[in-house]
Amino acid sequence: MSGWLAIAGLGPGDEALITPEVTAALAGASDVIGYIPYVARIAPRAGLTLHPSDNRVELDRAAHALELAAQGRRVVVVSSGDPGVFAMAAAVFEALEAGPAHWRNLDIRVLPGITAMLAASARAGAPLGHDFCAINLSDNLKPWPLIEKRLRLAAEADFAMAFYNPRSKARPEGFKRVLELLREVCGPDRPILFARAVSTPDEQLRIVPLAEARADMADMRTMVIVGSSMTRIIDGPARPILYTPRSVTVSA
Repeated sequence: MSGWLAIAGLGPGDEALITPEVTAALAGASDVIGYIPYVARIAPRAGLTLHPSDNRVELDRAAHALELAAQGRRVVVVSSGDPGVFAMAAAVFEALEAGPAHWRNLDIRVLPGITAMLAASARAGAPLGHDFCAINLSDNLKPWPLIEKRLRLAAEADFAMAFYNPRSKARPEGFKRVLELLREVCGPDRPILFARAVSTPDEQLRIVPLAEARADMADMRTMVIVGSSMTRIIDGPARPILYTPRSVTVSA
């Protein structure tokens, strides 16, 4: 087959954070497919067809991309951040597995990007400097009891935790329950970072102790990072620095 499919990450927002590999794939593409706000980041040009689509149609979007590539088109499926982190890469492979056999002969590449938790961590310092986990707090594709179980186990294991999709208009109460669970397991002093719209002109960073964290501090553009028991804050003249040491000291 002459067509190909690249699944690309556009990074957290700043165009400077798009990798050269992704830029090259976009330059060679005949078609770009993705969620409306992400496709809007791609400049129109002659020979390029843009295919924006709404949220929650990931499998339809993936199947469309695979079919276009099978027809000989040069297709880029775009995600924000990294396409392999709660994004389109898994959706494409899910559609590939369920689809016709000839799709498996396609040239399919995943092009990594800078995901939100790494961009937020870098802005604040290095809160993910030791063992950490990432949890998607949306219950659209998994049940709430499973989210709660994973949260509790991660907190009890003393991981730093990065939360994607913490709170939306459709899920206003879920993040409140998350904070209540964390206070129960972690105590009131654990630092928590609210990083909104990182690398864009709307960027806002706020570090507060868990006792002062409120659900309304987060929305769908916010990455939330909760430190482990080892995470520290260094006061600086411009802003505090949040970091987790690389080593663990075990008391006798």
